[in-house]
Amino acid sequence: MKFTKNLRLSIGAGAVAALVLAFGAWRFGHPLAEEQASSRIHDKTSLGAKDAIPVTVETAHVEDVPVTIDAVGTVQALNTVTIRTQVDGRLVKLPFSEGEDVKKGDIVALIEPDLYQAQYDQAVAKKAQDEATLANARVDLVRYKKLTVGNYGSQQQYDTQKALVAQLEAQVRADQAAIDSAKTTLGYCTIRSPIDGRTGIRIVDVGNILHAADANGILAITQLKPIYVIFTIPQQALPAVQRAQEKGVPRVAALGPDNATAIEVGDVSVIDNQIDQTTGTARIKATFANLALHLWPGQFVNVRLTVDTVKNAIVTPSTAVQRGPNGAFVYVLGDNGQAVLTPVTTGQQDENTAVITRGLEKNTQVITSGFARLTNGAAVRVVSTGESGASPRSAPPKPAGGGAQNSAAAHGGQAK
Repeated sequence: MKFTKNLRLSIGAGAVAALVLAFGAWRFGHPLAEEQASSRIHDKTSLGAKDAIPVTVETAHVEDVPVTIDAVGTVQALNTVTIRTQVDGRLVKLPFSEGEDVKKGDIVALIEPDLYQAQYDQAVAKKAQDEATLANARVDLVRYKKLTVGNYGSQQQYDTQKALVAQLEAQVRADQAAIDSAKTTLGYCTIRSPIDGRTGIRIVDVGNILHAADANGILAITQLKPIYVIFTIPQQALPAVQRAQEKGVPRVAALGPDNATAIEVGDVSVIDNQIDQTTGTARIKATFANLALHLWPGQFVNVRLTVDTVKNAIVTPSTAVQRGPNGAFVYVLGDNGQAVLTPVTTGQQDENTAVITRGLEKNTQVITSGFARLTNGAAVRVVSTGESGASPRSAPPKPAGGGAQNSAAAHGGQAK
């Protein structure tokens, strides 16, 4: 019995030792339960941070925003003149360089004047001849008058001489008219610029015979400073332009290729007196100084007409404004780092900025990117901000399992 009891004690001690050894080996090869729990929490936290949506934000601010109307206009020269000859003859000189600026009165073409100079000289000589004949007739008239008074001559002879003097006086006046005509024709041989402008590419070369009936001219001169831009606006926008005109002269900006930079600024000159019934538009002419010659006749240019200014407007980037079934909305960066869907009402808006008339306060941070994954209440991670020196609020990790609930909340908020 004693041997059996000792055997049992030995077997029991061995089993205990084996259990201790097995537990130690298990402890050595596996983390503790507390470490496993801590690891699960850490993995959960890391997963939430990884799922946060990267976004950029900008701060809504207050500024004065111009109310504008955009249109496409056509540049037209203030004056364009085609230089033509008024007499037949050979072109002997073009005293200018193509593309050169000329002043009013500058000589731009010379026609061979010899024939017309001879005609002028002939008219002058004819007048001198008739004046000499008239002087002799006037002397005879005085003699006949004296003879008639002393009854030494007949009254008929005196009257005939008097009529001859009147005839010769008329002839001298006709000679003067012929001189004036010849002088004018001779003057046509020297062609002068009627306006200040820039010469174009010449149409005819020196040496060609020109005729007054030629269809083409010699060259064209175009006045570039100032210059016109004619554009059309919808008839619905016409009252706003008229109200702006009552307050003063509305300003018009001609835009560059980027459709944002103003290359020239001018004024509205005239609003056409009728609306085109086929298009429902009204034509407007604006005048630009064009000192730098940024505008060229025949050019198509985008114009921006300023008709009013919204004072102290809350402004956000246009990219922040989204459209849904119930209208416009923005995503606001919440204090807890979540995107908050906020319905807004917009006013004046262009490709860069949007005026928020209702639904948003100034200094509110709005999200401007990442909309493909955004939902109401989604956790976000700000990667950049539009304001220098700003410190955007960081987004905490998103709780696990919250994505489906937030998505449903977002759709429910938009559908209300």
